[in-house]
Amino acid sequence: MSDFTTRPELRGTFGMVASTHWLASAAGMAMLERGGNAFDAAVAAGFVLQVVEPHLNGPGGEVPILLHDSARRLTRVLCGQGVAPQAATIEAFRDLGLDRIPGSGLLATVVPGCFDAWTVLLRDHGTLSLAEVLEPAIGYAEGGYPVVAGITAAVGSVVDLFRDHWPSSAAVYLQGGRVPQPGQLARNPAMAATYKRLLADSLVGGKGREDVIDAARRQWSQGFVAEEIDRFCRTQQVMDSSGRPHGGLLTGDDMVGWQATYEQPATLDYFGLQVCKTGPWGQGPVFLQQLALLQGFDLGALDPLGDTFIHIVTEAAKLAFADREAYYGDPDFVDVPLDVLLSADYAAHRRALIGDTASLDLRPGHVDGKDAYIAEDQISADEALHLGGGEPTMATAAPPSVPTAGPPRAPGDTCHLDVVDRWGNMVSATPSGGWLQSSPVIPELGFCLNSRAQMFWLDERAPSALGPGRRPRTTLTPTLVMRDGAAHLGMGTPGGDAQDQWTLICFLRHVHHGMNLQQAIDAPTFNTRHVPASFFPRSRSPGHLAVETRLPPATLAALEARGHRLERAGDWALGRLAAVGIERHGRDRVLKAGANPRLMQGYAVGR
Repeated sequence: MSDFTTRPELRGTFGMVASTHWLASAAGMAMLERGGNAFDAAVAAGFVLQVVEPHLNGPGGEVPILLHDSARRLTRVLCGQGVAPQAATIEAFRDLGLDRIPGSGLLATVVPGCFDAWTVLLRDHGTLSLAEVLEPAIGYAEGGYPVVAGITAAVGSVVDLFRDHWPSSAAVYLQGGRVPQPGQLARNPAMAATYKRLLADSLVGGKGREDVIDAARRQWSQGFVAEEIDRFCRTQQVMDSSGRPHGGLLTGDDMVGWQATYEQPATLDYFGLQVCKTGPWGQGPVFLQQLALLQGFDLGALDPLGDTFIHIVTEAAKLAFADREAYYGDPDFVDVPLDVLLSADYAAHRRALIGDTASLDLRPGHVDGKDAYIAEDQISADEALHLGGGEPTMATAAPPSVPTAGPPRAPGDTCHLDVVDRWGNMVSATPSGGWLQSSPVIPELGFCLNSRAQMFWLDERAPSALGPGRRPRTTLTPTLVMRDGAAHLGMGTPGGDAQDQWTLICFLRHVHHGMNLQQAIDAPTFNTRHVPASFFPRSRSPGHLAVETRLPPATLAALEARGHRLERAGDWALGRLAAVGIERHGRDRVLKAGANPRLMQGYAVGR
C-alpha cells in the first residue's frame, strides 16, 4: 500500500481535535487556545455539531461519551442516552396496530439526553463557563453556517413530507420554500434563542460556574424546554413512517426523572492495550467481542488489504453481532452475561466457527443458563444490496424505499468527535439523534426530537424489548484506548451498525500493520449487513459485504470466491472516522490526530 494519505497525520504537543465537521473541530480548538481543556473543547464542538450537522444530530438527540481525566486518573463512560417514556409499553404500540416502532415521528421519541450529558461533562471536568462553550454554536445558529451536501440531500429526500405534513420543519429548513444548496448560509434563530434563554435564565442571581450549569440543566429538564416538549407531544399528531399520524408519549415528568450518569466502561486487554467501550445498553461490547475472537489469529502477518484479513474480520463481526442480537439490552433491566461473552474460553469456542468460506447463518453463541433469543419474526427480508439501514452512512446516494403509505425514510446518520489536550485528558463521543428528518421541529425551540425508540423490539422475549425507563440498545459507540493507565487513543465514526466495524478495522490496521492514524482512516474499508439492522425496518442481508472498490481486484475476486455477496460501494464510500492519540517517548508526549476525507467534511486540527 502507498504511503500517500489525503492529508497528514497531525502531530504536536498542545492539543488536537478531530470531528466530522471542520467548524466543530475549529470551535473545539478555540476552547483549547483560550486555556480550556479537552472537556471544554469537546462540549463546544458537540454544541456546534448540533447546528452545522442538523441532518446527523440535534439538541433533541443523545450522546455516549468516553473520557479520561488524567489529573484524577479516571476513565469513565458518561451515558447521555435517554430512556423510554413511562407510557412506552409494548401493549401501547400493539393497541395502535403497530408491530414495529416507527422510524420517524413522535412515537419513537425517548428522553433527549445530549444536553444533560454535555453540561455534566463541562461541570465536572471542564474549566470554562457555559456561555463560553455555547458561544460558537449560538453564533452559527444566529449568524449562519454553510450548508454541506449532506444537508441538501437529507432535506431533499423529505421535502414533500415537510411541505405536506411538517410545516414547522419547512419553516426552518426550506429557504424560500426551496431545498438549501451546498455553500449557502442557513440559520436557525429559534435554536439560538433557546440556548440564549437557557443562559439568561441560569445566570439569574449571580451564581458560580457550577451553579449556572446546574441551573441550565434544570431549565432543560424542568423548565421551559421540558414544558414545550411536553406540550408538543400531547397536542400534535404528526405523520410518521407507519403511514399514519400519531402523537408522542414523552412527558415533562419523563424528563424530570432522568439525568446523565457515569459508569465504568466495559474493557478488554488487547496486546498491551486496554480497550474501553460502553456497556451492553449500546453495541460497544461488540467491538470487544470481535477483538477477543481475533486474538487467536496472527493478523500482523496478513495483508491488511487482502482477502484473508477481510474474511476473518468479517466472519468475526458476524459472530459478535449475532450475540448482540441475542443478549444485549439495558443492564439495569436485563441480565447481560458480558463476563462470559468477553471470556477467553467463550471466544475460543466461537472462533472455531470461522471457516474458509462466508457464513450465511445467524449464529449466536450459547451461554449456560441463558436463552439466545432473536426476534426473527420481526426481521425484514432484504435481498437487495444497498448501503445502510435506518441510519445509513450519508454516502448513500438514495435511501432504500420502504413499502408504506407514510413518508419516505430519509437518510440519517451520526456525528463523532475526539479531543486530546496537553495534560493527557481525552474525550471520544458519538452524538446523534434529533435529525431534521426524524421528527418535526418544535417551533418554540428550533429543534426536533429523536426517534431512538425504533431500536427497541416489540417482543417481550427480546433482551432489547421496549419497556418504560429502559435505554434503547443504541449503535452509538465511541472508543477509548488506554496504555499503562494513561490515555492512548480516542476514535470512532458515524454509521449505525457499521460503527464497530469501521472503527475496528482502523484500529487493527493501526495496531498490527503500523499504519499511522491518517493512513488507517484513508485505507479502503468494508462492512457487513449480515445481521439484523438496529433501525426500522430491521432488515438483514445474509452474506452481504460492502467494500470500497480501491481494494485490489484480486482481493475482491477472492472474497466472492469465498461466498461473500459483495456490494461494490465506490472508491471512497464507507466510514467517517476521526481519531486522536498520544505517543510517549520517555518524558516527551506527542499528540496526534487524523480525520476522514470521505464526503470532504471531516477535519482534524491541532498544534
